[in-house]
Amino acid sequence: MSVILILIALVLLIAGAWAGLSVLVLAPLLAALAAFASGMPVLAGYTQVFMAAAGGFVVAFFPLFLLGALFGKVMEASGAAERLAQAIAAAVGPANAMLAVVLACAVLTYGGVSLFVVAFAAWPLARALFAQTGLPARLIPATIALGAFTFTMTALPGTPSIQNAIPMATFGTTPFAAPGLGVIAGAVMLALGLGWLRYRARALAGEAPPEAPDGPPRDRPLPLWVALVPIASVGIGTLAMGVLVLPALETGYLALPLYGATDLSRVGGLWSVIAALGVALALALALSRPPRLMAVLNEGAESALLPLFNTASLVGFGAVIASLPGFEMLRASLDGLSGGNVVVAAALSSGALAGITGSASGGMSIALDVLGPSLVAQATAQAVDPALLHRVVAVATGGLDTLPHNGAVITLLGICGMTHRQAYADIFMVAVLGPTLACALIMALGIAFGSF
Repeated sequence: MSVILILIALVLLIAGAWAGLSVLVLAPLLAALAAFASGMPVLAGYTQVFMAAAGGFVVAFFPLFLLGALFGKVMEASGAAERLAQAIAAAVGPANAMLAVVLACAVLTYGGVSLFVVAFAAWPLARALFAQTGLPARLIPATIALGAFTFTMTALPGTPSIQNAIPMATFGTTPFAAPGLGVIAGAVMLALGLGWLRYRARALAGEAPPEAPDGPPRDRPLPLWVALVPIASVGIGTLAMGVLVLPALETGYLALPLYGATDLSRVGGLWSVIAALGVALALALALSRPPRLMAVLNEGAESALLPLFNTASLVGFGAVIASLPGFEMLRASLDGLSGGNVVVAAALSSGALAGITGSASGGMSIALDVLGPSLVAQATAQAVDPALLHRVVAVATGGLDTLPHNGAVITLLGICGMTHRQAYADIFMVAVLGPTLACALIMALGIAFGSF
């Protein structure tokens, strides 16, 4: 019965999100209903389980959401994001409009710009290119999703995304964990996604394109190098902090209870991304000098809150679900499917929780909080490189997370003026099916050849 309650809660969460109800309302309400039906004290479940998990996520990852949003807002307000997108579109040519949008989104997200900000920044470019080439308007959300929600979010080594940062504390890894497998997974996602979009463009030939945007072009665009330098600094800074700067510092004080009785291997990856985003933000401010600086910073800080609390709310929902008796049954079933292989177990458990919560970072946080020590112990016993688990968990959660109740999907559809019925099927193909197949491939390669 408890398993049925979990499935009902998930279906209601998806249905409510499909109808447009905020997950800030849906998640605690459905968690309370599931807790009540399972015999858990509702108020205790809310304050001690839901809020503890949601608050823990905010405490752990608020700096990344804040710095990412500030950086993205500065890039947007200064025109740097638009300049990069235009340069990429010009380089690949108007005949490759979908590829141009995908690459523009990929460069921005891999450079540290929040995918929510990228969705806003890419919409004007996509609308103009699709209008010029007569491509169907309904493919714009899937095109943006392919560039922003898939390979740059979970697969490519060094990406500063929150999804690539969360596994570092559990596995003691860096943002560059299993780089070869990450590149393979990213290439598969990109190839499958572009193949589907091109097939759909042919199938929908003759369907109405979007209306061309109004307004004069931006005067005196930024030099391209001004837009490129802050983006490039994120990857370079992350690598330099992890390889050169942090290992040279004396960090023995981290063993003190005041600092969580930890060590550099557990926090170094997160510190590297925080420092790199801080440097990138400073460079963007110094080079691009956006107008209305105080307003831009205020808007950027505020724009971090909704995605942060949407995700935290889904983390809280998932934590309540994970505390119910039915979840242990589901977990046991997944363990049975894994055949005792820690790589398969990590992928199944984290992917399932990402689907339940509708959030890659949320599902990953719960899975690693609950199962992390067990996975590390199994990896040690089976001589599995933790870097392999890092990459597999990241890619696994970047598939089923993009179900209809995903906050980024809801935001993207709203930006593009589309409904789930119009555009979600194509989002599913490029951001759920493609990443899931890529995950299966790198799991097989990792089991056969190890991490590389």
